[in-house]
Amino acid sequence: MSKSAEKSYGRLRVAANLRAARLAAGLSQEDLAIKAGFHRSYVSQVERGITNITIDNACRLADFLGVDLAMLFSAEGLTKPPK
Repeated sequence: MSKSAEKSYGRLRVAANLRAARLAAGLSQEDLAIKAGFHRSYVSQVERGITNITIDNACRLADFLGVDLAMLFSAEGLTKPPK
């Protein structure tokens, strides 16, 4: 697999934390996408670590989910549910 096709640790961390925050909020990928103004496939790709999310989009999703942006990037975010 080429370097460009590999998923980075950071991208996988954000993916897992976003999914955890979304599930804690009781939202499907489609619900989150519609309410936050994204396409469902974009949210799916971010959660699978396929798409590299921008800071602006991470801010939008964190704000909508009611979590601190740092939680999406935190190693602790993988084990602690969002507040």
